Amino acid sequence: MTDSFDFTPVLEGPRVIVRPIEEGDWEGMFSAAANPKVWELHPVTDRYKEPVFRAFFDGAIASGSAFTFVDGETGRIIGSSRFNGLDEELGEIEIGWTFLDHDFWGGSYNAEIKKLMLDHAFKFVDTVVFWVGDTNIVSMRAMEKIGGVKREQLIGRVLGGINYPHIIYEIRKP
Repeated sequence: MTDSFDFTPVLEGPRVIVRPIEEGDWEGMFSAAANPKVWELHPVTDRYKEPVFRAFFDGAIASGSAFTFVDGETGRIIGSSRFNGLDEELGEIEIGWTFLDHDFWGGSYNAEIKKLMLDHAFKFVDTVVFWVGDTNIVSMRAMEKIGGVKREQLIGRVLGGINYPHIIYEIRKP
């Protein structure tokens, strides 16, 4: 079903702009990521440290499919995500490597961002998957809140040279 997946759209919602990441986003992005609470349940718990986050940021730039989340009211960078692993045969893509500034947790920012990204992805694929670290209760709840359905198997993903177990959630095109 894929017609040349567009990995770099600009998506605008009522409060958030999701746009391709740029090198010049470093300072704002690191500011959004520098709170240890953002990463405490994530498999890579020290990503709030500058050298660890620098590797994450550089990987996002290199991926060619990463985004910067910008608060539409203030222009403040509030997080990031990316598309990954397009499988044209399965009609499936991942939304992952997502984080949101702790100041924006608990409201509807995550739901708005995911809706923008899902609506875009469903123009090209039938299924979107999300990899969630098996101890990341906050992300699991967030996935369930937006309609994610847990797949049965645990899958390992190497992050920072360590293989961490992940739960896969999926959302199918309506």
